[in-house]
Amino acid sequence: MLNADHPLAQLIKSGRPVIGDGAMGTLLNQRGVSFDQCFDELNLTRPALVADIHREYIEAGAQLIQTNTFGANRYKLAQHGLEDRLVEINRAGVDLARRVVLASFRPVLIAGDVGPLGVRLAPFGRVQPEQARQAFCEQIEALANAGVDLLIFETMTDLYEIREAIAAARQVNPDLPVVASMTFTRDDRTLLGDSPIKIARELHAAGADVIGVNCSGGPNQILRILKQMRQAVPDGRFSVMPNAGWPEHVDGRIMYPASPDYFSEYALAFAKAGACLIGGCCGTTPRHIEVMRRAVETTPLESFQNGLSLTVVEQEEAAHAAEQPTQLAQHLSDGKFVIAVEMDPPRGLSTQKIIAGASLLQEAGATVINVADSPMARMRMSPWAVCSLIQQKVGIETVLHFPTRGRNLLRVQGDLLAAHTLGVRNVFVVMGDPTAIGDYPEAMDNYDLVPSGLIKLIKHGFNVGLDHAGANIGQPTSFFVGCALNLNPSNPESEIKNLKRKIASGADFILTQPVYDVDTARFFRDRIDRALGGLELPIIVGLLPLVSGRHAAFLQHEVPGITIPEPVYQRMQAAGENAARVGIEIAIELIRQLRSDFQGVYLMPAFNRFDYAAEIIEAVRA
Repeated sequence: MLNADHPLAQLIKSGRPVIGDGAMGTLLNQRGVSFDQCFDELNLTRPALVADIHREYIEAGAQLIQTNTFGANRYKLAQHGLEDRLVEINRAGVDLARRVVLASFRPVLIAGDVGPLGVRLAPFGRVQPEQARQAFCEQIEALANAGVDLLIFETMTDLYEIREAIAAARQVNPDLPVVASMTFTRDDRTLLGDSPIKIARELHAAGADVIGVNCSGGPNQILRILKQMRQAVPDGRFSVMPNAGWPEHVDGRIMYPASPDYFSEYALAFAKAGACLIGGCCGTTPRHIEVMRRAVETTPLESFQNGLSLTVVEQEEAAHAAEQPTQLAQHLSDGKFVIAVEMDPPRGLSTQKIIAGASLLQEAGATVINVADSPMARMRMSPWAVCSLIQQKVGIETVLHFPTRGRNLLRVQGDLLAAHTLGVRNVFVVMGDPTAIGDYPEAMDNYDLVPSGLIKLIKHGFNVGLDHAGANIGQPTSFFVGCALNLNPSNPESEIKNLKRKIASGADFILTQPVYDVDTARFFRDRIDRALGGLELPIIVGLLPLVSGRHAAFLQHEVPGITIPEPVYQRMQAAGENAARVGIEIAIELIRQLRSDFQGVYLMPAFNRFDYAAEIIEAVRA
């Protein structure tokens, strides 16, 4: 329990949030210290460098600074052969901070910074809880004896570990206030899968004086997590210290996109959502702290007091709202014209070509990359692996093609969980090509679910945390689900009936087969609109750029569902050696006509001519 007479309690009691400092490691690295070096040792070897950073944060308005001791525990120091100097390094860190505070003539609090041990605790690692607690005790005792005002456990990923840290603090010095702060992944879960609601309740029960969230992503995500924590523990105290956005690698350097002005806006939002301590983590600078302090100081006190009342919601509602929409979902929701491009997985182990192609398409302006699953029933690498590689290495969102054919209920659900775990959120549900047309015609061709059934399983099962049998899967998925449509069907009534079933099952968007006649596509879209009493789902129209007269002839005569208007067909036949160029021109013309009536185009470049697709995208974006 935080003593009411403690300086931290007095600052909180003032009604305005306490302003902490920002990143230490980011600034040390910017000033020439390699990430391979031990930052904590700099307290001994380069004290002036560390002191300068403390001084800059105090001059920016920080009311609380953290010691440069994030990794000064026995396990992390041992990686640099410094475990025998643990007490010396921690004491030096506190002494440095104190000297800077005294020189500033300001009432700045000194927080002993304690980070993760850098090892896994049982049952997920070899370090037993009592060993972890002892390691925390060593560092906390050194910090406490040196005279810190409070302790901050930050960037913790393991609930087991941070509970041992809190227990160690209470064992060493029960009077030292404890800020216990966890970090979260992009899906608003810890690395071990715990939700903000669970974390807040567990830390409160463990005796943390202030419950925190730090690092993670940028201010937007941190605000979302803070609100969930506040809903879980309405009477708790909370701290927030976000990164300056998600880090990006640019020319070999780590860059953070969130500007100080952006932090200024969020400082007030954090305070109104219940944060009593606000600072920054990776990528933040004294400038970030300065603008937050100014925003807090110039805002009337009653604005914070009026903003502290939050409606408590059920845990399930908060959990379902936790994850942000995919970029594709956001683009469609905002009414933007999206461009998707289909890529086929490789037949072997090499992924270099597909990564290179995806990079080209991203640079050209593609919104997402669609990854097909065994197109034409031919053996290829599983597409969720390709989706994951593209997202990780290229940084563009993907759409996973997910056919029902050839999958029983066990495989369907296992594959969905695998895809979600790999960060794939956009799924395009189709029946899939029959194995009889592929290179393994004798392969099993059965399925337990039709596309509408799989859409229902995802949207009304997995996305609410339940499997097909109604059993709990631990946490809800957040798939954004597309369905297929033919805008030139041989049986329009049947096509509309199937679409209606897919929409009722929960489909979020529509991808169509290739279109070459815009008027026909518009006519059938209008017919669907009348039949359904209004079609609200966005339609992304398929387009397969023609590359030769022979290619046009093949599609016209041998591929069901594709009709090429006579003028387009003759234009390709007359193009001769310039056919590929004419095909690109036709594709650009079609897209420009489609833009007014549809919300996107889905390019399917033939023969892996991603350069053609990139040229089309650039022309359309221009």
